[in-house]
Amino acid sequence: MTSATSVHDTAWTSGRVDEVERVGDHLVRLRLELAERSEHLPGQHCVVRLRAEDGYTAQRSYSIASDPADPLLELMVECLPGGEVSGFLHDEVRAGDVLEVRSPIGGWFTWAGDTTAICVGGGTGVVPLVSMQRHAARLGLADRLRIVAVARTFAALPYAGELLAGGAFVALTRENLGDRVAHPPYPDEIERLAAGVERAYVCGSVGFASFATRLLGEVGVRSDAIRVEQFGATG
Repeated sequence: MTSATSVHDTAWTSGRVDEVERVGDHLVRLRLELAERSEHLPGQHCVVRLRAEDGYTAQRSYSIASDPADPLLELMVECLPGGEVSGFLHDEVRAGDVLEVRSPIGGWFTWAGDTTAICVGGGTGVVPLVSMQRHAARLGLADRLRIVAVARTFAALPYAGELLAGGAFVALTRENLGDRVAHPPYPDEIERLAAGVERAYVCGSVGFASFATRLLGEVGVRSDAIRVEQFGATG
């Protein structure tokens, strides 16, 4: 396992697209083979840069979904309205294309398996949690990781089936799931999962991050134990 890597420690490399899977109308799963790859920590992200023939470039950050032992780098990208980069990745990219990638980035929002943690992700905010879940499953550390995944519908939740199969608690806000009536997570649902954790991770939109952080505080998780990654509609 490598140590956490900061943005200053990484360099641009090329990533050949090995697999493309369009999931519904708004998500695309990409698996990339990097020319030069440094092993990442679960929770880290990468930057994808597009370059036009006239030299114009655009770049965006995306969480890494793959386990560190996976030979390919896996991303799940949400196509946002007017998204300059996400729209291209969703609509235009094909297997065999080559992208510019810088990875891995970030040392704050990482989980290496050395602490008992609860993770709360909303929408595509579950992507780094999937990397953590895969990492935990491979190393037999599932008892140290409790994942709460929140989405409007089951179809809108990336990796929904895998998260459920791995033991994640899934809360849907617009449709029922089994016996659970549609609603954001209740404090008593989170309280049992947060019991005894040493750290908490929250990832999602700005509004979701605020909600999840407040919810964790209500069930007794210390504010200095909560690490937050939040994002907006940057494309």
